[in-house]
Amino acid sequence: MKRFISMLLAFWLGMTALPALADETVIEPQWPVPDYVTWLLEIASEEVGYEEGPHGYSKYGEWAGDPYAQWCAEFLCWCVDQVDQRHGTELLKNVYPLYSGSNGGRNWFIRQGRYLVRNGHLENWGYQWLKGTDHFLTTGDYIPQPGDWVFFTWTSNTDTDHVAMVEYCTRNAAGDVTIHVIEGNNPSGVTRGTYALTYNRILGYGTVHDAADWTMRGGCSGEKVRQLQEKLIYLDYLSDGAADGAYGSTTQSAVEAFQRAQRLNANGIANIDTQRALDKAVDQAIHDDPNTWQVVDDDDW
Repeated sequence: MKRFISMLLAFWLGMTALPALADETVIEPQWPVPDYVTWLLEIASEEVGYEEGPHGYSKYGEWAGDPYAQWCAEFLCWCVDQVDQRHGTELLKNVYPLYSGSNGGRNWFIRQGRYLVRNGHLENWGYQWLKGTDHFLTTGDYIPQPGDWVFFTWTSNTDTDHVAMVEYCTRNAAGDVTIHVIEGNNPSGVTRGTYALTYNRILGYGTVHDAADWTMRGGCSGEKVRQLQEKLIYLDYLSDGAADGAYGSTTQSAVEAFQRAQRLNANGIANIDTQRALDKAVDQAIHDDPNTWQVVDDDDW
């Protein structure tokens, strides 16, 4: 984290527009910034000032297979690939998506269990809540972290039209939060941009960290469902090997059985009350399980 803050300070000292930030304070990241995020932001920063060629040509589109494509997503994916090449990491398709289509990146983060909707309601799933809280997520609750991807829409629907990467966030004297991003294809180059945290064109965030839990129901699939199934397996509501990441009838029945045992509404929907009760039950089961006890040698006393 210190390295990341130092990188920001070095960047600011070289800025000609420094007075514009005079009344703003950098918000320290909530979690330690991974090295790969620092590398990613360094590479993206190197590209600031790049301009597309005639007819919308970009080297990022060419890298992705279509030199004349709209290239905001291609730019971010190219930067991730550069980190992999320079540092021997395997981020692309593991930590970040490889995609070109409108909703491909957002849907990838949903499957990975690392997507937050700005207003807290994820279509086809339900309401979200930040980990460790007991209330649903609302606009402004989540401060984007360095390396998160911000998905935007320019129309009235929920399709993603643009994506940018968070560099850092600031707060002014009035308490208003600004997201500072690096983005491609805006309008024809790689630039730094700023957006209000409450900007209504922000759909949500693909996050570096697993920051929130979500309502789950029949038909949902992905990493969040797999995690839920693992907990149900540990408590003997599902059989071993049932953690396939698909919320089908077997998982729904297991959730209903757990809800009945906890005297909750047995509707088969893993909502906030059900998941909080499930986490508590798992913690208690781990505490009571002698296989998880740590043996301390007498010499350690």
